[in-house]
Amino acid sequence: MDEKILGSTRVYDGKLVKVDKLTVQLPDNATALREVVQHPGAVAIVPIDAENNVLLVRQFRIAANKSLLEIPAGTLEPGEQPDLAAVREMREETGYHPGQIQPIGGIYAAPGYTTEYIHLYYATDLTESPLDQDEDEFIELIRMPYAESLRLIEKGDIEDSKTVAGLLRVAHILGR
Repeated sequence: MDEKILGSTRVYDGKLVKVDKLTVQLPDNATALREVVQHPGAVAIVPIDAENNVLLVRQFRIAANKSLLEIPAGTLEPGEQPDLAAVREMREETGYHPGQIQPIGGIYAAPGYTTEYIHLYYATDLTESPLDQDEDEFIELIRMPYAESLRLIEKGDIEDSKTVAGLLRVAHILGR
C-alpha cells in the first residue's frame, strides 16, 4: 500500500512551512501528484493546576477566521527537543512552568497534506514563571475546571483537533 516518490519540486519556501509537489507511484504502478506541506513539528500541552483547572488559550486563527479555545502549543525551533519546547511554550503562552511534564503521545495534524506531527504533554505542579510571548501572538489565558473543558468538547465548542486529542488523552489517564 506504500507510495514511492518519483520526483519532488519545491513550490513554496516560507518562514514556517515549505510546500512540495510530489510525483508518486501508486501500488498499482500508476502515478499521481501529491502536494505536501513540510512542517518542523510542534508541541501541545494540557496544563492542569492544583485546583483541577485546565489552562487554555484563546487566540484568533486566520485559517479558521475566528478565535479558538486551545491548549498551549507551539512550533519546534530547529534542533529543539520536544520536551524543552513544551516547557518553553507553557511559559510563553500561560506564564506557568510545569514542575511535572509527561509525554502522552502525539498526533499528525492532517496527514493527507502535511508532515506536521504534534507531541502531546500533560503538565502539573504549575508555578508562575512567565516568558515573553511571541511578538505576533495575541493570547488570552482562560482557566476553567477540567470537567468543563470536556463538556465544551461534547458541545462542539472546542473545535481545535490538538486540543480535543490532548484533553481526551488526559481524561483517559485520569480515568474519566
